[in-house]
Amino acid sequence: MAKKATSPAVSPFAPARFPTLPTIAGLRLGAKAAGERYRKRADLTLMELAPGSTIAGVFTRSTMPGAPVLWCRKHIARGKARAVVINAGNANVFTGRQGLDDVAATAKAVADAVGCKPGEVMVASTGVIGETLSVDKLVRAVPDLHGKLKDGGWHQAAKAICTTDTFPKGASATAEIDGKVITIAGIAKGSGMIAPDMATMLSFLFTDAKLPGSVLDDLLRWAVGQSYNCITVDGDTSTSDTVLLAATGQGPTHGKVTDAKDKRLASFKAALLSVCQDLAKQIVGDGEGASKFITIDVTGAASAKAARQIAMTIANSPLVKTAIAGEDANWGRIIMAVGRAGEKADRDQLSITIGGVVIAEAGHPHPDYREAQVVPHMKGPFIDIAVDVGVGRGKARVWTCDLTHGYIAINADYRS
Repeated sequence: MAKKATSPAVSPFAPARFPTLPTIAGLRLGAKAAGERYRKRADLTLMELAPGSTIAGVFTRSTMPGAPVLWCRKHIARGKARAVVINAGNANVFTGRQGLDDVAATAKAVADAVGCKPGEVMVASTGVIGETLSVDKLVRAVPDLHGKLKDGGWHQAAKAICTTDTFPKGASATAEIDGKVITIAGIAKGSGMIAPDMATMLSFLFTDAKLPGSVLDDLLRWAVGQSYNCITVDGDTSTSDTVLLAATGQGPTHGKVTDAKDKRLASFKAALLSVCQDLAKQIVGDGEGASKFITIDVTGAASAKAARQIAMTIANSPLVKTAIAGEDANWGRIIMAVGRAGEKADRDQLSITIGGVVIAEAGHPHPDYREAQVVPHMKGPFIDIAVDVGVGRGKARVWTCDLTHGYIAINADYRS
């Protein structure tokens, strides 16, 4: 007899409440229970964009991408969009020709409701792999859902895109272009199968700025490289990862922008990165079964790319993650991870710091180090690890969580 699945406890890193996100002029959102997989909860989300809106996207690098990813890759090149539709519970991955047909049918249903071409509808799915989508349920739900869209439906949408998440995720920031206040806001989902490039994560970002798709594309790739591509929960890359950034152009009028390197975008870039990093950290904080939020800084590497590889190797090590779960400052496992990262590191110059306490330097344990010094830090919820590998000036920061019994329980019951 199959075990009855139980809902995971809310993450200890969950915010007290969902943030109050600003309305974005030219954006309406909503969600509805379509009954694709879940019962008694919204699982279909629709976001409608004003005519003339532009869009860019970054997607999974998995060689087994889902049908929605293939659809978006094909149509997003135009840089235009009128809607985004997301279903939760079924990933529509490894479903053959039927999966592609189901995406097309979903896009057409939304296009008919919005009054646009199907290619102007971006589609995303998240959930179980290898099961055919109940597309008729989604199509039937679209007209009613479209009729109930509203300007401030952030919380409802953020909840509806969740799967094993224990809390909905949202973030916002303001910026200035030519002295005009511009707003950026977004939501994300993700809890497990989290590893670059990107994660089992969906994220939808919106701004009221007027920016061409090519500029959005450059800005998004830059921001993703310093946020979503710097997180990991379990080292597994999803088939469905999608990050979209849309600009409605309905905010305060500012000067024309044609290049992402335009100095007038400095404030916008900082705000976009702030939103992306905020959402990325929320995903790590909601890592399946997580009890520790871990920040890993690697310096002294041959390059930034090498530093990131070393940091990710540490972050993805089951031995490192379980030691931290057990509040054990077993720094030898960090040495092991550095050694297998495949990047240059000078054993005789390497140093390790945990919670500000120097544990090892110049290739050997620090003579004044006593494990009791780091015990209070290891017992806390936030763990900071710094490693200098002593060969160059490359540096990187990544975020991860520990690996607990809770992770096993959640994934053992995922399809129950």
